[in-house]
Amino acid sequence: MELDLLIPRINDAIRICETSQAPKFVGFLTSNEVAEIEKNLKSIITKYSFYGGYDEAERLFFGAFPEWCDERQELFPITPVTFTYRECDALSHRDFLGALMSLGLTRETVGDILVEKGRAVAFLSSDIADYVLSQLDKIARVGVKVEKGYSMPLPNMSGFEEITDTVASPRLDCVVASLSKSSRAQAEEFILNGFVSVNSVCVTKTVKTVNEGDKITIRRKGKFLIESLAQKTKKNRVILIAKKYV
Repeated sequence: MELDLLIPRINDAIRICETSQAPKFVGFLTSNEVAEIEKNLKSIITKYSFYGGYDEAERLFFGAFPEWCDERQELFPITPVTFTYRECDALSHRDFLGALMSLGLTRETVGDILVEKGRAVAFLSSDIADYVLSQLDKIARVGVKVEKGYSMPLPNMSGFEEITDTVASPRLDCVVASLSKSSRAQAEEFILNGFVSVNSVCVTKTVKTVNEGDKITIRRKGKFLIESLAQKTKKNRVILIAKKYV
């Protein structure tokens, strides 16, 4: 979505929410778009939140909520859809996204697509889910079975790789360098180019402090959960303990 159109749409959603006293949603949004909304809505009184269908989602719906209404995740108009197929048929994220876009859908109606051998889960705007179920039985010439919902664990989230390292400080550039196995200069470039999200929000400041419990996504490097930054070595370096989603 064009950024010059995004904020007016968000403001319209807030206005409609306040007028109708009912929740109003806009989505799916990229981490950069979420960051832009957060920057522009610092003084807003209306309750709002973001959700993408599961806790670690990268593409998120925006939801504005009236005072009487709790910001419950189940209120977001998001429907997960599961595709199953033979494990020998290698399908990629690009294959699924291409098939969905070929139906004439807009990008904001399609959230994260998680793919593993024989199964993929796509998070869709609820108003197009039935249409997708009725139209798709093949992805890249591979026959697929499509049904609503999903079973746990989600694809590519069935386990973790443990990471233990030492960093100079809990600054974002130091932590990103460690998690991505890159130099500080490369980590700074990732951050400044908008490749790094913290708790699903794009961050472009290298000096941001990382906290325990933060979830960090580094484009093309993976998703990470920060477990501990509390301990230090004898040389006063911070001991970083994290998990990488695998």
